[in-house]
Amino acid sequence: MTGTGEVVAAGVPGARGADGFPRHGVDRETFLAIAGARGGPGAVRLLRAGQLSKRALLLLALRRAAPEHGGYREAYARVRALQRDDPARWEEVLLRPELDAWAADCLRGAAAAAAVPLDGLGEFLRGGPGPALALECDGLRWAPSVDHAGPRRVDYGRPPSGPLTAPELAAWDERLAEAWNILVRRHRRHALALSACVTTVVPLRPAPGGEAVSAAARRAYGAVAASLPGDPVLLALALVHEFLHVQLGALLDLVPLHRPNGAAVYHAPWRPDPRPAGALLQGTYAHLGVADFWRTEAAAGAGDGARARAESVRWREHTLAAARTLLDCGELTPGGVEFTEELVRAVCAPGA
Repeated sequence: MTGTGEVVAAGVPGARGADGFPRHGVDRETFLAIAGARGGPGAVRLLRAGQLSKRALLLLALRRAAPEHGGYREAYARVRALQRDDPARWEEVLLRPELDAWAADCLRGAAAAAAVPLDGLGEFLRGGPGPALALECDGLRWAPSVDHAGPRRVDYGRPPSGPLTAPELAAWDERLAEAWNILVRRHRRHALALSACVTTVVPLRPAPGGEAVSAAARRAYGAVAASLPGDPVLLALALVHEFLHVQLGALLDLVPLHRPNGAAVYHAPWRPDPRPAGALLQGTYAHLGVADFWRTEAAAGAGDGARARAESVRWREHTLAAARTLLDCGELTPGGVEFTEELVRAVCAPGA
């Protein structure tokens, strides 16, 4: 707490500015590990601290923007009390995936003198987003919540499939457990990082043709959205793919890797429409995980080996082509160039 009783951000110990608020940074070793998709739980802890600070400052800004709102004032006081008396619960509330988007929308509305749903903070203080699963394999636990009932404050690009019936929730439990076993036993590095970051799974409807879909939202740290595929390998792949989107989004809150998106767009090998540099970087990074996933599946000799080998080659080539486009586009910051060069090294590493 500060001397005025306001919520302070959670930062790196000792790294504070003259205003008393934490200052976040990423050391070069961790930065390069994240770029190669090998940052692990240590990188997640660093990025999580940045997200806590970001959200604490959003709530403080709302408190100052709407000082007369009684409901928000009361809920904010409860958040302050949690920070003092129950830090673990405080972190849980602040890291509810959709709190970021809700707070940002409220701030924009307050700045425009519009009516804003400030009572929403009380909703975040009440319970979790959905039933929590208890997944365990070979001693590694993951306990995500299945957020199927909403309310939805984040657009994942596909319609949500909930609310789910009890049998539908049971199907999610079973398929997530199968996917978790695959990740732990064949992709443990990704499982360790994912379980430290992803707290929420949002069920989506499949594509109109029945194809499985997945998504992550820039302002929903900790959440992965997906439809329920028939093959648990594809669900495990979707979890890795979308986790990397979430991780890169959190890194971008701390380190600029590209200039603000302008009019220029570039070819992405995995989709028909050209993408701005920032979106292409997101896709390239996530597909580093896809290439690594299929390479590991092929090496493990699990399931359809021919499919795994073909997918490994295809996504390695696509990821390298997109990375070359990024390095040639002139829109990356120096940090973005270093990040992308390390990404290329990870794709081309022995065994990759």
